[in-house]
Amino acid sequence: MLGVTRAGDNTGAMRVVGLLRGVNLGPNRRLKMADLRAAVESLGHTDVETYLQSGNVVFTPAGRSKDLGAGITAALKDAVGMDVGVLTRTGAQMAKIVAANPYDREDPTKVVVTFLVRAADASPAKEIDLPSFAPEDLTVRGTEIYFDLPHGQARSKLLEALGKRKGFGAIATSRNWRTVLALAEMSRS
Repeated sequence: MLGVTRAGDNTGAMRVVGLLRGVNLGPNRRLKMADLRAAVESLGHTDVETYLQSGNVVFTPAGRSKDLGAGITAALKDAVGMDVGVLTRTGAQMAKIVAANPYDREDPTKVVVTFLVRAADASPAKEIDLPSFAPEDLTVRGTEIYFDLPHGQARSKLLEALGKRKGFGAIATSRNWRTVLALAEMSRS
């Protein structure tokens, strides 16, 4: 099952962010946000909101669940036939992610955060020879990797080099800083 929630992510009425991997990035794997909201609501979650068309959902979980991501994955598979990886972070975790950003860029699209299931999945990023990619940079902080990409994602040699490696484990998904800030605000309790 592709859905993943880290242990202890669900604490009652706290808001949770669901980050879907690999939807609406091109002509394939199209997912309507109305379908995503309906799938999340079908699990009994409330206050369901989506952000943009790239697979971001914020909700208040129904009771305690050990694996919110797996539940959303299963609901989407049942509803629309898509097997989509889902990582979750609580509102409190999103606030910590915002506070931990090591890069201060005026353009929030030049900073990207990659969300990982486990901190150990960041090992490919730790093995990169960073000086050879200057002025691009990355910082690993637990289960998040922060990228400083002054020329943007599309022209990034650093992201290209990481893409040629094995990847970051079972599920990883990235969001630009503008999206991270919006999701953190939406998930505040």
